Amino acid sequence: MLLMRTDSLPDDPQQWVYQLKLDGYRAVAVKTADDVQLRSRNDIAFNKHYPSVVRALAGLPSRTVIDGEIVALDDDGRPSFGKLQNATSSTDPVWYYVFDVMILRGGNVMDRGLDERRQLLEEFIVPTLAEPVRYLGDLEARLPELVHSAKTLGFEGLVAKRRDSRYEPGLRSGHWRKMRINRGQEFVIGGYTIGTQGFDALIIGCYDGDRLMYAGRTRNGFTPALRRRLIAQFRPLEIPTCPFTNLPERSASRWGRALTLAKMAECRWLNPVLVGQFEFAEWTADNHLRHSSFVGLRTDRAAHDVRRE
Repeated sequence: MLLMRTDSLPDDPQQWVYQLKLDGYRAVAVKTADDVQLRSRNDIAFNKHYPSVVRALAGLPSRTVIDGEIVALDDDGRPSFGKLQNATSSTDPVWYYVFDVMILRGGNVMDRGLDERRQLLEEFIVPTLAEPVRYLGDLEARLPELVHSAKTLGFEGLVAKRRDSRYEPGLRSGHWRKMRINRGQEFVIGGYTIGTQGFDALIIGCYDGDRLMYAGRTRNGFTPALRRRLIAQFRPLEIPTCPFTNLPERSASRWGRALTLAKMAECRWLNPVLVGQFEFAEWTADNHLRHSSFVGLRTDRAAHDVRRE
């Protein structure tokens, strides 16, 4: 079940529950009689990447399917996608936060309301869990207080879910909603500018219908080792033509950052299949990103699904 983006959440705790928006990999765990399979939302196998999570789910009841998110935490206890991106299965701890159940002991419970599914989760699933698997509970406070706290503490955002909502696989019905509080989202990587360490800046954008729209360049967020890893992934994807519909830009902007035809001669273009997570200060009036920074690659997102949030 997918989250619908919104600029505000419904302020009605009688009808909605609120949770932190976790900045990680969404993952479904399937327990059969013999083993556990951990899969991403686009069906990538996670077992080899997060064996400690798989082992901790061994106590799940047979023929059970649960939903959750794989997360790494920074030193202040906040979910960090950048840290998750750089985590290894052997040395860096990750957690799997469980928040729903779809199949319980072979019985389909997706048509039951969220509150009832959560009761089943707490009664039959939570007692079987071991670290690093945790239960993601609700936030019990007024919505304005939750928004203020998330913003102050630097969390990515909040989620609201209707208490009576059934589980709708693959749908974005609006019964589950997400609101981003601190700026950041996914962008498609469509090229790079040449630099002394493989590349100088990434050229990024998002889709508007079938058109890939240029949003900006970013030079921030890279270590030398990360630049080497990324350039190795870029080279097989190089293409001769620019994939962005709205390039070149006609003239230099106020800040001299427009990607004109002359500056495009310094660019290398990529088949737009890679998706990255980026942070930024704001969108400018000419639909460019200001003060953007790379966080990490997202292997769980299809490039064509990336839209401006």
